[in-house]
Amino acid sequence: MRRLSDDPYRIARNRLLSGLEARGISSARVLDALGRVPRHLFVSEALRFRAYEDMPLPIGFGQTVTRPSTVGRVVQALDLRGDERVLEIGTGSGYQAAVLAELAAEVVSVEIIGELHERAREILLFNLGYRNISLLHSDSFSRAGGGFDAVVVAACADAVPGELVERLAPRGTLILPVESGGGQVMKKIYKGRDGRVYEEEFGNALFVPLVR
Repeated sequence: MRRLSDDPYRIARNRLLSGLEARGISSARVLDALGRVPRHLFVSEALRFRAYEDMPLPIGFGQTVTRPSTVGRVVQALDLRGDERVLEIGTGSGYQAAVLAELAAEVVSVEIIGELHERAREILLFNLGYRNISLLHSDSFSRAGGGFDAVVVAACADAVPGELVERLAPRGTLILPVESGGGQVMKKIYKGRDGRVYEEEFGNALFVPLVR
């Protein structure tokens, strides 16, 4: 990946990383990945002065770039080692895909909104030069295939989609926000070596709805 030689956001980025540690992001690998990804490139120029605040920012079409602490919490829960194949549902700005690409061998990211897909493609593949990210513009999960070690959904579903569980390889993990009691909760779904599925919750969430 091509790095930026001049980093006017270094102080703001370091301040963000210190705050993320205080919020429970303890994995050194995840913090390093968050520190390497230039979040300011994934928002409009008018909002770049806020890029390293821990908050969601609008990217158009009713979508947002996810707050860094949420990305950190989700990615930390995946416990990626570096050799995984990861599916992301909801490319959005491309920010989370970049963080995942810093930690996994391959990332396949699916986006339903054509304009967001093209914008993320420009940033991820051309501006930043990632070679381990594949971007799909589709309203279907099926084009992504299966056999993923991890699946991440960047929007809230009304229930756990069975078709995403099916795309997990044995010992794979699915993480997504799901509606619950008028709010949202983060769920972690684990598929055992024998194909059995286990589920747990790990905190509240606040995501835009999953578009199908």
